[in-house]
Amino acid sequence: MDGIPGVAVTVPHLAESLVSATVGKWLVKAGDYVKQYDVICELVTDKVTTEMPSPVEGVVTHLLVAEGVEAAVGEPLCVVAGKDAVAAGAAAGAGAPTAVADAAPARGEAAHAGGASTADGAMRRRYSPAVLALAAEHGIRLDEEPIPGSGHEGRITRKDVLAYVASGGPRAAQAARAAQAQSQSRPAAAAVPFAPAKEADGPVRTTGLHLSEEPRIPAIEVEKGDEREYFIDVTPIRNTIASRMRQSVSEIPHAWTMIEVDVTNLVNLRNKMKEEFLKREGINLTYLAFVLKAVVGAIKDYPIMNSVWAVDKIIVKRDINLTLAVGTEDSVMVPVIKQADRKNIAGLAREIDELARKTRTGKLTPSDMQGGTFTVNNTGSFGSILSQPIINYPQAANLTFESIVKRPVVIKDMIGVRSMANLCLSLDHRILDGVICGRFLQRVKENLESFDESTNLY
Repeated sequence: MDGIPGVAVTVPHLAESLVSATVGKWLVKAGDYVKQYDVICELVTDKVTTEMPSPVEGVVTHLLVAEGVEAAVGEPLCVVAGKDAVAAGAAAGAGAPTAVADAAPARGEAAHAGGASTADGAMRRRYSPAVLALAAEHGIRLDEEPIPGSGHEGRITRKDVLAYVASGGPRAAQAARAAQAQSQSRPAAAAVPFAPAKEADGPVRTTGLHLSEEPRIPAIEVEKGDEREYFIDVTPIRNTIASRMRQSVSEIPHAWTMIEVDVTNLVNLRNKMKEEFLKREGINLTYLAFVLKAVVGAIKDYPIMNSVWAVDKIIVKRDINLTLAVGTEDSVMVPVIKQADRKNIAGLAREIDELARKTRTGKLTPSDMQGGTFTVNNTGSFGSILSQPIINYPQAANLTFESIVKRPVVIKDMIGVRSMANLCLSLDHRILDGVICGRFLQRVKENLESFDESTNLY
């Protein structure tokens, strides 16, 4: 950094165990003027994607780390010449703020500074997860609506979306789309690849008892190929997921087992309580809250399920921190409910709602993603009835709660229609064996089947 004037913007210490982060996207270029707290880039860690604000106001003079390149905590990412330096340069005849002519090349590419020439607008259709989440929240179609992009090479930033919302743009765009739809006998095909079809009336899906919304389809960054194929960019967070999954299946000897649960009484309980709970708490009462409570009770009886492999020892965690696998448009995030064993059903429901909301809006922090000891995945929310999850390394097990469906069941030599669900468990066979996991699943089953209309949520 010697000889480069300005303030070095470094990789922050986002969490206790974080030692590095990858530059996902630059939202500025050398020569851009930024205000304090303006977002200059996105950092991708093994836990979460977070926005990096500028600590000072001034001109970005150098980008030191290229997109997709990893940098250690404390390592400089870019240089910003502060207001005082800019003012001094202007007084000396430098004129308007510009990039330093001898800009240093960014680590990981030949050059990424003021002297590099780029096509205006080349980044416009490359959207960050935070921008995608914000656009979805306001019903904005990024590829169709005229949002000016102020980011690097015309890229649309969160600030641009918020300005577009404040100007009333989404309402005007929706009115125009409605008028166009009325003037056409058949709706035009969607422009975005894999855009989900919408039904005009009635529910989109009918399978399962706890499916309430259309699953969102990934917004994919596509590079042009030819008429027979096209290319999908591997984002830094997708690359991190791939690395973690590869580590899990290569280091952990996976085994798998499943059990069937009669949740008829639970369905009746939820149907009885959900409207009152919504009025009282302002959130939906989901089946997942009951599943987590049943899992916590079973872990208390079988603490070895709450452990990790440490080569010469097995470490059993005293706190029960439940990891939730939450799908977003382009990845799977794993936020954690800390000390879930200290929460009642209502408390778990509030935690689920809060973490799901933060995941959808891109507001998870690294601390939200740390400390998990056992993973629960609500795969039934998208209609699955049987799955074999990959263990969330380095935990010992991953349990999935599948879709609730009505099936004929034999009860005391008579056939009855019951609400049934499958529980599937992947286990680390270095730590756990069939006997202990069978007993654990039986206890989860007993806990779920013990819920009835007299169960207290608080």
